[in-house]
Order: sequence, then structure tokens, then C-alpha cells
Amino acid sequence: MRPANIVTSVADVLAGIAVSGYFLTESPQIIPVLLLCLSTIGLYGGGIVFNDVFDVDLDRMERPERAIPRGEVSLQEAILLGGALLILGVFAALAFSVLSGLIAFLIAVFALMYDKFGKHHAFLGPLNMGICRGLNLLLGISIISSSLQNFYFLGLIPLIYIFSITMISQGEVHGSNRNKLYLGAFLYLIVIGALLYHSWKQEELMLSGLFIVLFAFMIYRPLFTAIREPVGKNIGKAVKAGVISLILMDAAWAAASGFLIGACLIAALLPLSLLLAKRFAVT
Repeated sequence: MRPANIVTSVADVLAGIAVSGYFLTESPQIIPVLLLCLSTIGLYGGGIVFNDVFDVDLDRMERPERAIPRGEVSLQEAILLGGALLILGVFAALAFSVLSGLIAFLIAVFALMYDKFGKHHAFLGPLNMGICRGLNLLLGISIISSSLQNFYFLGLIPLIYIFSITMISQGEVHGSNRNKLYLGAFLYLIVIGALLYHSWKQEELMLSGLFIVLFAFMIYRPLFTAIREPVGKNIGKAVKAGVISLILMDAAWAAASGFLIGACLIAALLPLSLLLAKRFAVT
């Protein structure tokens, strides 16, 4: 289920909720927040489980350390777990609203599309995965349905970011050529520029600036190492840093929305994700 990654998906939803302005309303309720967080836990966990289900034959050759090839989990058990998690994800969101349930359903569909088909395409795979993350941010924003009309375009930013990470990850096993890594660095720059612009438009650049600087440092440092030596090990570290750094991006979204306390709480998820990353696989 990649627990470290699931923490980043919760951060996505919390960032979306912050963007919607929900936390700044007179009396925000905790139940909707918990339902949407539970939804993204199920959706991300289920999608990752099915990733291993569909990859079982390839993993027996390239990644025999994974749970199914090692025989610690049977294929049937993994299918049951993945299915239960996806159903949980959709119905937790549906318990809040039909709109949120529809977004959750789309995330589940696109996750399965990636697991079965998308990952085998150099362009469509990263795009597919980026759509999942973009929808995840919108899942949080949907806590106030009218906010989607104002901020739906923000889903493009995590789409571009995850597109770049997924593209870079294609060289994780056998290495990569530098062109993909340079393209990834350029796409990262677009994401950072979009964050800065949104923060400036919201007149919260001072609040979000620190999180954006930390975010940029965390993603570029391992990427530059991979560019110098584009072998699988270095690329894997760049991908891992890129995934976990999503928490800092999400903190920047919250800060840009004027919710500094929320931004700090989201950023506080980073040590938890890093701790889980030491115990469980990220990629």
C-alpha cells in the first residue's frame, strides 16, 4: 500500500480543503474532512495494491522483493484488499456528497487504467498518473462545491508535477538518458513558478515562500545527482524525494490560501512520511 505515499495523498486532500476556504469558515466540521481523508487513503492504497497485482509477472523477474513475488501475500488476497480499499475510497467520499463521490470514482477508474494499461506508455502513463493526483487535489476542494468553479484549474499543477515524476521513474530499474531528467527539471520549474504565481495572486507570497523554497531544494538536489549519474539507484532516490516532497507543495497551497496553521500541520506530515519511507517501499 506504500504507507509513506498515502501520507502524501492525505496532504493533497488537506491542501485542497484549505484552498476551498473551508477551514476559514465560521464553523468547519471535522467529519467531512475525515471522510475525504479516508477516501484518499482507500483510493491511493487500492490503486497501489492493484499496481502490484498487474505487475506480478514482471516483478518476479525485476523486483522479487515485493510482497506477492515473495509469497507473503497471495494474488487473491491482494485483489481482495485492493478492491476493498477502492470501494472504501469511493463510498467514504460519497457519504459526504455526490460530487465528491463522483471525483473519487474517477480517481479509482484512472488508477486502474494506469495500473493495467497506462504505465506501459511513455507519455500516456505519466499523464494518467498526473490526472489521478490532480483529481485528488480537487477531491479536497470539493468539500465546498462552489469552490471547484473557482479553483478547478489548480488540478493542472499536481498533474504536471506527477507527470514529471512518473516520466523520470521510467528509468528507475535500468537507468535513463539525461534528456528525460532535463525535461523533468524543466517541468519542476513550471510547477514552482505556478506556485509562486498563485501565492502572489492570493497576496500570500510571504507565507508560502518558505514552503516553496524547501520544496524546490528537496526535489532538485537528488534530481541533479541523477542528472550527473543517471543510473537506477540515483533515479530511484530522485523519484522517492519527488513523491514525499508533495507534502511541502501541499503546505504551500495551504499557506497561499491564508491558512498558515494548516500549512504547518500539513508540513508536519513530512517526518511521518520520511519515517514510513525507511520501513516501506515508496516506488
